Amino acid sequence: MIISVEEAKGYLRVEHDEDDSLIESFILSAQQLCMDILRTDDLSVLEDDRNAKVALLYCVAYFYEHREETNYRTVTLSLRALLSGNRKAEF
Repeated sequence: MIISVEEAKGYLRVEHDEDDSLIESFILSAQQLCMDILRTDDLSVLEDDRNAKVALLYCVAYFYEHREETNYRTVTLSLRALLSGNRKAEF
């Protein structure tokens, strides 16, 4: 994982451990979504993107705060703006 559960909890200002597995699943989902936006299956492409950490933290926060009514279109558009510099033209 590019960001740890502890990093994500710090960003989310979560001090308890009850949501650790939920946050970890959000991190993995955020990584996959970012890789899909970059049009790659290679995690190192995401790791090399200078905006990846910010994009991942934003995505995890969005998933965490909107877990009842996640709007994937909204989060995807924001992530595309953050990651567009390294987005491949096609798979």
